[in-house]
Amino acid sequence: MNKIAIFASGSGTNAENLIRAFKENKKIEISVIFSNNKNAFVIQRAINHGIKYHIFSRPDFYQSQKILELLRQDDITYIVLAGFLWLIPEYLIDAYPNKIINIHPALLPKYGGKGMFGMNVHETVVRNKETETGISIHYVNKEYDKGSIIFQAKCPVLSTDTPEDIANKVHELEYMHFPRIIEQILSA
Repeated sequence: MNKIAIFASGSGTNAENLIRAFKENKKIEISVIFSNNKNAFVIQRAINHGIKYHIFSRPDFYQSQKILELLRQDDITYIVLAGFLWLIPEYLIDAYPNKIINIHPALLPKYGGKGMFGMNVHETVVRNKETETGISIHYVNKEYDKGSIIFQAKCPVLSTDTPEDIANKVHELEYMHFPRIIEQILSA
């Protein structure tokens, strides 16, 4: 059984999509949600689905081994970042080599890095008059959005598209592909 810990900082729509996708799966389980934001709606989503959750602080994450201890207590085999905004510390990357997966709302290497998340990405795509955008699913390394790319999916950007229109297109790609790609990785 592959046990996944999801790290999320916000509303948790991708987290909930993954929870639903793997609810009946006998080989993959969403075991726990971690959040660095006590007000994140992802916590309510975890409660709604009966999934354990942990809220942690910056010192917990960067200045202790508390998170790693919690992951090991639950026998977590993979970490999935679903809208998690902090850089992953080296001790976690070392403990989970090529087992931390992130989804990014752009076609990396474009529009990645610190501060490039959510609407910031979509607004930049519109401002730069891009004709396409999409999603990137990648392994996590020591730098924001620089890990090896596992999968990308594209969608067109029309000249009339607003950042909100692009967000909707990108969310559709995320919901369609993220569970499928995670299942492929964990089944390999």
